[in-house]
Amino acid sequence: MSEAGPPHAPGDITVLLERWGQGDAAALDLASGVVYPELRKIADAYLRRERPDHTLQPTALVHEAFMRLQAAGRLHFDGRRQFFALAAQLMRRILVDHARTVKAQKRGGGAAKVPIDSVAVYDPRAADEFLVLHDALDRLAAVDPRKGRIIELRYFGGLTLEEAAELVGVSTSTAQREQRLAEAWLSDALGA
Repeated sequence: MSEAGPPHAPGDITVLLERWGQGDAAALDLASGVVYPELRKIADAYLRRERPDHTLQPTALVHEAFMRLQAAGRLHFDGRRQFFALAAQLMRRILVDHARTVKAQKRGGGAAKVPIDSVAVYDPRAADEFLVLHDALDRLAAVDPRKGRIIELRYFGGLTLEEAAELVGVSTSTAQREQRLAEAWLSDALGA
């Protein structure tokens, strides 16, 4: 285990993530206190339209994401943004798993095609629509990974356009253009 002490500045998250990637399991515990507010913001973005009494709360989503990160073992991050992008992706997958469970419990079926804006925030009452969007986003990522990543970061990760552009390594204007094209592609794919 590394001898470095607890973090004192936001930039220390990168050091903690590097330590964790090198096998220091305690580093993730230390990092959790630093990154929790940001992860909570991402989870809130996913669940902001939820009814207040729903059992799937942002805290539970963050904890499940941390459990999956810990179970994954050693991971390498090039910085805090990459960590948050992975966390957002994990949260999306958790919500997809939850939506599939909800759908499996429902009678009937037939997912309706709906616009992206109406299902970009997860709502278990709209599990079918969320899964349709998830599948369309996967198809978009297969055709154009960068466009798929920008949509995921913006709609599901809660990142600003500038943050998403920086993370994928393009200018803000390029990210904006890619987002518009991706939204058009998804609207077509969703039958809107």
